[in-house]
Amino acid sequence: MLVRDWMTRDPLTVTPDTPVLEAIHLLRQRGFRRLPVMRDGKLVGLVTDKDLKDAMPSKATTLSVWEMNYLLSKLPVEEVMAKPVITIAADEPLEKAALLMEEKKIGGLPVMEGERLVGIITVTDVLRAFIEALGLRLGGLRITVDIPDVPGALAQMARAVPPANIVSIATAAHLPGYQRLVMRVVGEDVAGVPERLKAAGERVVDVRSG
Repeated sequence: MLVRDWMTRDPLTVTPDTPVLEAIHLLRQRGFRRLPVMRDGKLVGLVTDKDLKDAMPSKATTLSVWEMNYLLSKLPVEEVMAKPVITIAADEPLEKAALLMEEKKIGGLPVMEGERLVGIITVTDVLRAFIEALGLRLGGLRITVDIPDVPGALAQMARAVPPANIVSIATAAHLPGYQRLVMRVVGEDVAGVPERLKAAGERVVDVRSG
């Protein structure tokens, strides 16, 4: 899975001189949490809903609503945006985007093709991909198995699954001498898969339906 397959294409953008108040309205109207900031077709910053909220006067202020709105209408996004911007290329693997967001503690990344902004990838997009990749909407059985950490162990385990079918498989943990796998099986006689695995000498750790 590549970033381009899960990103939001052609994201809404603002310019550095866009008033903070206008940016707040845009986010509320469109239900977004971040806006790339563009100058002459180039990405120069990123502003989030948190950045905009932090720019608002404290609730303890003596300013009237009119006065606050006036100040926010004069404050440009450039004053509160994050820069330089952490980005990712459209053809990078989705897991690289997930790792980057986790390491940098951020919720989204502008997606680039060269110097051209082509999209935004967010934590929500990564979760959608995760759900799809693991086949969570396909039902069946979710089976956790510890297999020996040796060549051929996965192929041996898979031979015990038919006539059911494996639709997803992921490594859940690395244990001494073993790998813990979580797989989802659907199709014919899924109920019999755990017993077939045990009969083949596999260590079945957990079985859940749905």
